[in-house]
Amino acid sequence: MRRDVRILLVGDEGVGKSTIVTSLIKESFVPHVQHIVPEVTIPPEVTPENVTTYIVDSGNSDSDRSHLESEIRKAHVICVVYAIDDPNSFSRIPAHWLPYFRQLGVNVPVILVGNKIDLRGGEVTNEALEDEIIPIMNEFKEVETCVECSAQANLNVSEVFYFAQKAVLHPTAPLYDSRDHVLKRDCVAALRRIFKLCDVNKDGVLDAQELNEFQSKCFDTPLQAQELEGIKDMVREHSEAGVRGDGLTEAGFLYLHTMFIQRGRLETTWTVLRKFGYGEDLRLTEAFLYPKFEVPHDCSVELSPLGYKFFTDIFEAYDKDQDGALKAEELNDLFSTSPGNPWANQKFPDTTVADDTGAVTLQGWLAQWSMTTLLEHKTTLGYLSYLGHPQPLSALQITRPRKTERRKGRSTRNVFLSYVCGGAGSGKTSFLRAFVGRKFGEAYNPTKRMNSVVNSVDIAGSEKYLVLQEFGSNYEAEMLKSSKKLDLADVIVFVYDSSDTNSFSYISGLRQRYNLDHIPTLFVATKSDLDLAQQRHEVQPDVYCRRLGLQVPVAVSVKTGQTADVYHAICSIAMNPNSAIPGGADRASTAAARLRMYVTVCAIFGGVSAGAFFLYRAWKRPGSLIWGGSWLSWLVGGGVRREL
Repeated sequence: MRRDVRILLVGDEGVGKSTIVTSLIKESFVPHVQHIVPEVTIPPEVTPENVTTYIVDSGNSDSDRSHLESEIRKAHVICVVYAIDDPNSFSRIPAHWLPYFRQLGVNVPVILVGNKIDLRGGEVTNEALEDEIIPIMNEFKEVETCVECSAQANLNVSEVFYFAQKAVLHPTAPLYDSRDHVLKRDCVAALRRIFKLCDVNKDGVLDAQELNEFQSKCFDTPLQAQELEGIKDMVREHSEAGVRGDGLTEAGFLYLHTMFIQRGRLETTWTVLRKFGYGEDLRLTEAFLYPKFEVPHDCSVELSPLGYKFFTDIFEAYDKDQDGALKAEELNDLFSTSPGNPWANQKFPDTTVADDTGAVTLQGWLAQWSMTTLLEHKTTLGYLSYLGHPQPLSALQITRPRKTERRKGRSTRNVFLSYVCGGAGSGKTSFLRAFVGRKFGEAYNPTKRMNSVVNSVDIAGSEKYLVLQEFGSNYEAEMLKSSKKLDLADVIVFVYDSSDTNSFSYISGLRQRYNLDHIPTLFVATKSDLDLAQQRHEVQPDVYCRRLGLQVPVAVSVKTGQTADVYHAICSIAMNPNSAIPGGADRASTAAARLRMYVTVCAIFGGVSAGAFFLYRAWKRPGSLIWGGSWLSWLVGGGVRREL
């Protein structure tokens, strides 16, 4: 919400603009005031809306014209003052002032202020005032309201500026069509979304508990039982469909806000809208959807236990038939409070676990959100807000850096990413589809875009989520040469067709061209149901793997359903990364041991500088042995060369 309001007073000469400003400041009538009162600043603590308010007076002479136009363009709201005892000053509002604002290209709220009400002879009914004002309001939508006051009697002066503030902070135009006397389309859409979010049990009615939770969220106080009954009685009287059973329907909810606006209580509706993240354009604000959330380098983002609970609860709320799966219509209903299904262009639900009809199971639903959070946590953060989570940041957690976990030799994360690489026709897509329970397809369709799937894997009674990604042989090189993308991978799975003599050489070539030895690796031989072919490579795959200190390729056949629990093996490697580092399983531990030796020796010699100086003197001493190479290489590399 805006933190300052700039109010400009305009009008013909002698209508009392300067006197109104002076009466507000002095709280009494001042008979002689200067031609134009200097700009007045009212601090936020003395205003009802707690905003800084600037009040600007203006003149109407030719010499004041350039200054007047400048102030009109800077104003947030314009008060057009006319004198009750001067009909000509009133008639000039639609004839001169309002067209003048439009001519300048200014579109801000306008308040009509009738001054000198103390000089009106006799009483004037509200109907008579409406007959004068309504035609102007119908022609000029920028006119918010009309206030009559008396600067001399100090009557309704503060109300002038109160309504001016309200016109800026709680504008009518985005919410209500004054000509047709109905809520505008965007306002209806926003209020319907809010109703749906507050309808926790999704029965189409806000019961007493849900209404109280709504009231507490927006206004920090619950409704008393008597107040609640009074609201329902009033709605029932004017809208038969507004109340059902013991609760308020969507129609009743919309009627209430229509009534608030018609009675000048726009701040009530705006308070509700802003509590649910809406800005003045009736769109959810960026700050609401994406609160600040910094993720350090080499760390990933996962759902917290609160996040999994939220997505479980919302799944169960929209599983209307309670069959344990969300059908297409149930998913559409669930995502109706958001821009739509976030995975619509990702072949969802083929990316996760579904039942025989294609409906997404709870296991698949949670797995899909786990993958989204890992790969695009900002999407999850936004959808937590779209779907009504009261504190989205509490639904996410940041993991330890991958390098730290590899150094420690064990991962504490719950969601892992594995790249699946291999030549065209090696069976990567079938390998991914089998992971999420899809049937084997005989037809070959080359991968033309990145393909991702996710499922849960049980590791010693603990549920982990594994994401498999393939890029297609045309795009693998681009992915593997990017150190930034490689840093995201927990495991690389190299797939080759064990029945194709040329298949293994492709993945061997990838390893030769790119630096991949720091990433845990697994080789998988697909199509084991076919005859085993001798690979056209300098060594066969099993020898190749042994030389790297890795387990021999895991033989699988997706067609026959013989996968040898390979997905469990991938997840186990991700959890124990040092077990599958190319170059030997003990490579990382050896490096760590050398590092500990280095630290110990440095401590003995009084630090790095003292140790280096000692060895340097030994190297220079006549007749001493010469140590070839750097002493640090000797300590960390584990080898020395002695020369006479």
